[in-house]
Amino acid sequence: MRLILGIKILTYIFETYLLLRQRAAFRVPTLPEPLQGVVTQEKYEESRAYGLDAINFVFVQKAVVKLIDISMLYFGFFPWFWKRSGDFLMYVGLNAENEVIHSLAYSAGFLFCSQIVDLPLLLYGTFVIDGRHGFNNQTGMLFFKDMLKGIGNIILLGPPSLFAVIFVVQIGGPYLAIYLWAFWLVTTNVMMTLYPILIVPRFNKLTPLPDGELRTEIEKLASSHKFPLKKIFVIDGSSPRNAYMCGFFKSKSIMLYDTFIQKCQNTDEVVSIIAHELGHWKFNHTLYSTIATQVFYFLQFGGYTLARNSKDLFQSFGFETQPVLMELIIFQHIVKPLGRLVRFGLNLVSRSFEFQADAFTTKLGYYLAFRAVLIKPLENDPSPINTDAWYSAYHYSRPQLVERLAALGESNKKED
Repeated sequence: MRLILGIKILTYIFETYLLLRQRAAFRVPTLPEPLQGVVTQEKYEESRAYGLDAINFVFVQKAVVKLIDISMLYFGFFPWFWKRSGDFLMYVGLNAENEVIHSLAYSAGFLFCSQIVDLPLLLYGTFVIDGRHGFNNQTGMLFFKDMLKGIGNIILLGPPSLFAVIFVVQIGGPYLAIYLWAFWLVTTNVMMTLYPILIVPRFNKLTPLPDGELRTEIEKLASSHKFPLKKIFVIDGSSPRNAYMCGFFKSKSIMLYDTFIQKCQNTDEVVSIIAHELGHWKFNHTLYSTIATQVFYFLQFGGYTLARNSKDLFQSFGFETQPVLMELIIFQHIVKPLGRLVRFGLNLVSRSFEFQADAFTTKLGYYLAFRAVLIKPLENDPSPINTDAWYSAYHYSRPQLVERLAALGESNKKED
């Protein structure tokens, strides 16, 4: 356990160094070249002030989260909370020996505690940091409504998923890694299919995009690239997302957020985002990303099957028994540093995909419209304008605004 704690501390030191680099980037007073003539110096100064405020808060947030994380491991919180959740089940007359029931009780209690711990930080970030700079568009009611929606999704999907995982682990035997990977593969693909059909309508209203110029242009674009478009929906509700595609094989749907449509000044701006998503589809980015992610998870499940055979490992964390849920939680703490390195590699791949999809959008003639869409968040919900290259590559699966605008400009020059 000491080795794991040491690695966690080293990871925290490295990530704090990246935060320092990012804060230094926010302090640069000169407008980045890709933004010259795009945003005013006044807007840049506003973004700098917001970025410095936000990143100073992140320093505190990261320190609090890391302190809690290390303390829970060092002081044996996980085995203690497992025992307490069992005691609670016996107190209410339920069978604590049933691993599924016990795991659900533990998960519910842990979710409740996590929400209590996270709530002050979320409230401060949303209503103090964002509110101070005029970038908070949420009311208290909407904030808690969105939070309850997230909890509702966990309550809806968590118990059956947890039961399935415990069942697979208990019957897995020597082929456990293969069974877990197959379960993960099927579950993720089913969820990708069912989420927009069954889950989204439970929390958001889906309305078919009415006939008109926008629908005509989207269908024309999809048809010109033989994209198997079947339906176009508009989703209500605030969201930082613009649009996404879903579905399999010859039945694809496009989902547009109403808040995004309302922010756009013309049809080309909306269609440019569809063109970007179409680029991901055309170059099979989703397929390649899925394959890379599935390989990562297969290796991770293989490591889990090896780790769960080590009783000494779990005893070092204070466990006398090895419930499946606790095995998974402890294993996640063990592989998390390695997972960050893998995620960094996946980020590099994902960022190259974004640049390729951006270039595809430019090639279709949507350079100005797409650039306008990228800049638009600066009006109400600014992304960091001046990002440090190391910080951006480590933390973001998508290149940030300055990086994308610079690449877009190069792509547009090539097209000209």
